[in-house]
Amino acid sequence: MSERKERTEREPSKQQQARRAARELAVQGIYQWQMTGKNMTTIEAEFRGQQVDDDVELHENWVEVMRIADQALFHELLHNVPRFQKELDASISPLLDRRLQDLDEIELAILRLGAYELSKRMEVPYRVAINEGVELAKTFGATDGHKYVNGILDKLAVKLRSAEVTQARLR
Repeated sequence: MSERKERTEREPSKQQQARRAARELAVQGIYQWQMTGKNMTTIEAEFRGQQVDDDVELHENWVEVMRIADQALFHELLHNVPRFQKELDASISPLLDRRLQDLDEIELAILRLGAYELSKRMEVPYRVAINEGVELAKTFGATDGHKYVNGILDKLAVKLRSAEVTQARLR
């Protein structure tokens, strides 16, 4: 195995880290929107305001995530998931074993984000969209929530990106 390939398998690139940070922030913002109904512009302003909070010790991790996050991706996800909510929910609902309203709120936020990436961000490989959803569920969700998220996003990928999934499975 080449040194470069070995290195990239162990540590994500700065671009990958920036995208993951953007997704982490976006899922938290989507969760907040679901729970409070606040306007996304207000939520985004609150998130960005955390960067200059004087209580550095309290927000140290938050500031770091915000600092490295892909700001354009964060903005896109934060605003477009609610914008396309009805469409995203319609694509997720038939795949669930329960009603959408019965899902854990964080898992719902993650599924909506994953559905958005699978349906609207074709430049993101389906495996990346699924993996990112699983990682978000491991970080923010219930103990086995990542397994549920994985199953739903996998089914959704087959539905939305059948050619890409088929091609990958033939390799």
